Amino acid sequence: MYSEKVMDHFQNPRNVGEIEDANAVGQVGNAKCGDIMKMYMKIEDGVILDCKFKTFGCGAAIATSSMATEMVKGKTVDEARKLTNAAVMEALDGLPPAKVHCSVLAEEAIESAIADYYKRQGLPFEPKKSCDGCCGNCEH
Repeated sequence: MYSEKVMDHFQNPRNVGEIEDANAVGQVGNAKCGDIMKMYMKIEDGVILDCKFKTFGCGAAIATSSMATEMVKGKTVDEARKLTNAAVMEALDGLPPAKVHCSVLAEEAIESAIADYYKRQGLPFEPKKSCDGCCGNCEH
């Protein structure tokens, strides 16, 4: 049912925890399934130096959070904003259709943290196009 990569990131999640001096924090949740993701970032000169997460949810939610943090660390804010849920799923060698919403939450958590960073910096923030509801498993 789950790929080896999903199982690895669930059983050995990377970047779990908080960043005490984070300058970007975002939290998202899905009321349908009860998953909640909180992302913490330390950003300097437009580069994500560190990214950690705390997720309350299923194994797929933990795995997508873990993979997403790995994928944005060291990237610029602009590069991180281009990360899609499809890219997270691909990096994990796929997710069952009923768990696609977890990858959407991971993408949204990153966007939420970056929005917080822009706000703290007093910069205008233009939200990217939201989920189009393609998987039918979220509230969009």
